[in-house]
Amino acid sequence: MGVEDADLARLYAERASGSAPAYQRVKDLVTEQITSGRWREGDALPSESQFVDSLGLSRMTINRALRELSAQGLLRRVMGVGTFVAPRKGSSALAGVHNIADEVRGRGHGYRAEVVFLGEEVAAPEIGGQFGTEPGRPVFRSRVVHFEDGVAVQLEDRYVNPRFAPGYLEQDFTTRTPFTYLSEAAPLGRGEHIVEAVLPSAEESEILGIAPSEPCLLIHRRTWSQEALVSIARLLHPGSRYRLEGTFDTH
Repeated sequence: MGVEDADLARLYAERASGSAPAYQRVKDLVTEQITSGRWREGDALPSESQFVDSLGLSRMTINRALRELSAQGLLRRVMGVGTFVAPRKGSSALAGVHNIADEVRGRGHGYRAEVVFLGEEVAAPEIGGQFGTEPGRPVFRSRVVHFEDGVAVQLEDRYVNPRFAPGYLEQDFTTRTPFTYLSEAAPLGRGEHIVEAVLPSAEESEILGIAPSEPCLLIHRRTWSQEALVSIARLLHPGSRYRLEGTFDTH
């Protein structure tokens, strides 16, 4: 992405009126170029030096604007290389239970899945207690990694009550998600979400291809069908690759 100094100066001058501080006007300039599609995902931005020379602003002002846009997830800064338009984060609605494959494809991106584990195991007391099963009874478990355009965006660790989904272990979860199968086998009656920020375990960071120090969004999800608890899931998302969003009104 080549940008002439005159173009930067003109774009900044268009925002020179009003009381907004200089760093905010730089942020607005960059944001508008990205949202308009002129600067696309992966494009390199002008260097800090080019911004300074073109706009006649201090390096501190430019650095603040780019730093804040990076913190907001709009830009990605690579030490010694430059600043780039960040990949768009995947997102899930905060309310409701949705199929991640549909969400990814709905954004026009490629979806695929890898199965880490699929089998039967004796339920731990906290899992069996929630399902209301007798101690020592088996439950089904699956661990599936969901990818968006080849990047891991969710590690799904799910326990399922065999009583309501007897064919669970026969499914190919690389071609259909656990959500899809369970929606057919035990139609959703209600769901529950608990969201928290966590650090991944060493195994989880390796599976997701992230640093152990990267913050993650963790969703604890339980779903019921006809008042019976069918599924308990732990959905782990790298914080740099995913977000939750929702809307509300007061009426």
